[in-house]
Amino acid sequence: MAKRAKGNRVQVILECTEHKASGRPGTSRYITKKNKKNTPERMEMRKYNPILKKVTVHKEIK
Repeated sequence: MAKRAKGNRVQVILECTEHKASGRPGTSRYITKKNKKNTPERMEMRKYNPILKKVTVHKEIK
C-alpha cells in the first residue's frame, strides 16, 4: 500500500482583488497549492485577469 501524505501541502484559491473592487460581473480565480508549514500567511501573486485583460494582484481566499 502507498504511504499517506502528511498534509503540509494544501490547495488554495486565488481571487483578483482589482476585479472585486471594480464591481464588474464575473470573477478571476486561480487554483494552486502551497506548503502551509513554510507559508502560513495568505498568498499573494500577480496573475493574468482575462476579463480586465491585464496582470493584477490575486490574493488567497478561504
